[in-house]
Amino acid sequence: MTHELSETPEAEPGTRASAHPAHRLRWNKVPEVTAYFWIIKVLCTTVGETAADLLDEKAGLGLTGVSVLMSALLAVVLVVQFRTTAYRAGVYWLAVALISVVGTLISDNLTDNMGVPLEASTGAFALLLTVVFVVWYRRERTLSIHSIDTTSREAYYWLAVLFTFALGTAGGDLVSERMDLGYWLAAVLFALAIAAVAIAHFALGLDAVWSFWIAYILTRPLGASIGDYLSQPTDDGGIGLGTVVTSGLFLTVILGLVVHLAVTRKDVGEANAQSH
Repeated sequence: MTHELSETPEAEPGTRASAHPAHRLRWNKVPEVTAYFWIIKVLCTTVGETAADLLDEKAGLGLTGVSVLMSALLAVVLVVQFRTTAYRAGVYWLAVALISVVGTLISDNLTDNMGVPLEASTGAFALLLTVVFVVWYRRERTLSIHSIDTTSREAYYWLAVLFTFALGTAGGDLVSERMDLGYWLAAVLFALAIAAVAIAHFALGLDAVWSFWIAYILTRPLGASIGDYLSQPTDDGGIGLGTVVTSGLFLTVILGLVVHLAVTRKDVGEANAQSH
């Protein structure tokens, strides 16, 4: 699923795309949706799962303390992201990796510390994400990630991303527990669901924007299942690499890919590339 499933980047005629001209930036703040995008996204979701577990185990701050620490770090990185005037691979993907960890921690706090049932947290996150999409669309008349070129659109975008990670975490855990799937089978199930979305878009004409966001949500439980399969002990259905090795391995791959993109700019849109 590349180029946001072939979505047209421009807003529809008569929309509010120019409602905030004073705040409009020259370039889009989000990368082109290529194969690199989906690969790094899945890797980041895996790190979100394993790094959250690792920090909870090793930091000695408790789940709540780790959540506060990582949220503060995410806030700092998002300030840097918002202050950039165009897409920067390093800053952008660091924000995604951190938001993956924070989204996981939010869901885990609700389940483990507050005793909120997964059915309730999944429903709550789905509702919150829906509210973000409704307000975003009513305000901007587009949910296209090819048009993240104003401060308000970027704010809606990152808020939506946060809730997709939280929803994917809670929903993925709910499906895995209710169906009593092992990590490997869960990963296959979510991969098949993503493939079904791609087929629905390319063969059946499912709207590009919704195809993108549905696939984006589904990559979270896919990555989490892969991370758990690699990191958890063999007695629990994993292969026992541990959270340290798994997190380090995936972070290394992410770093290599992000450096490659920063140098080659293969995920920079044509308009952005011509302007630099």
